[in-house]
Amino acid sequence: MKNKVIIIIVLVIVGLLIYIKTAFFEDTTKDAPKGKLDGKALSVMGYIVGTESINEKIPTSGTLLANKEVSLVPEVSGKIIAIHFKEGSIVSEGDLLVKINDVDLQAQLKKLRLQEKLTYETEQRHKKLVEAGGMSQEQYEISFTQYQTIKAEIELIISQIAKTEIKAPFSGKVGLVNVHEGSFINQSTVVASIQQIAQLKIDFSIPEKYASAVKVGQNFPFTIEGDTTHYNATVSAIEPKVDISTRTLQVRAITDNRKENLFPGSYAKIEFPIKETNASMFIPTQSVIPILKGQKVFISYEGQAKEVPVKTGLRLQNKIQITEGLSIGDTVIVTGIMQLKPNMPMTVTVLQ
Repeated sequence: MKNKVIIIIVLVIVGLLIYIKTAFFEDTTKDAPKGKLDGKALSVMGYIVGTESINEKIPTSGTLLANKEVSLVPEVSGKIIAIHFKEGSIVSEGDLLVKINDVDLQAQLKKLRLQEKLTYETEQRHKKLVEAGGMSQEQYEISFTQYQTIKAEIELIISQIAKTEIKAPFSGKVGLVNVHEGSFINQSTVVASIQQIAQLKIDFSIPEKYASAVKVGQNFPFTIEGDTTHYNATVSAIEPKVDISTRTLQVRAITDNRKENLFPGSYAKIEFPIKETNASMFIPTQSVIPILKGQKVFISYEGQAKEVPVKTGLRLQNKIQITEGLSIGDTVIVTGIMQLKPNMPMTVTVLQ
């Protein structure tokens, strides 16, 4: 009886062990290939790897500026007695644009001219007396000093009169007039602006990692809002340091505007060329998967997904350069990559 109980217990234990092994330790799908559990192939899009040459361009923006621009303001306060230009007209360097009342200064100048004549004659008379021994040198020097003082006062008045005139500092186009004849103006009054727009400047910035690729004399295209025309500009100057707050390099370019199609202050869209990459492998950016130790892609191999680690290089807007891991002719999977597993069957449609 005791032996029968022992045998039953042993049989129960063996049965439990068999059940546990079957339920928890054996892989009932070990004979089924990975990715074939549902018996269906995943439909994906693929990209055939080839070599291509790509001109790398940095999209950025800039602002059009007049080659020269000045706000016309008076140096002295006073009433405007004449405006010698029309709004929007072309003026030449040195042209008189605005005249401020200078009647009092002209009167002082006239008085000093008379005094100059008198002191000059006195100085000349005393000079002859000194030469003849009829006057001391000290007395002559007093008359000479008086003459020189009057001359200095005349120069001062002339300079003050010059400040009552606003002249064109350079040749250009005058903008809208903000005052009229008879207006009283002071040093804070902007009469108008004058701009030189036959050439325009374009100020823009690029990331510091591309700083070494920018050269004076380099050409690039740009467009403006509301105009599909592609204009050309040439780099004229480069800031010698990187802006530490934005980590960008400031660049200035010049563009021709003799037809006056462009206006200062406009927004410029720039595609700045950095360099040309020849005979390199590029694949769509979305096909690259970041992993712990780098990056990987899936390729189609004998109808199944194959995982391949890769190394990348130049990154463009929609493509990325592959420097290691792929070969010409490989079909890189572009869509459905988050559902893929190694050896999963696929049906691949190649992107054109």
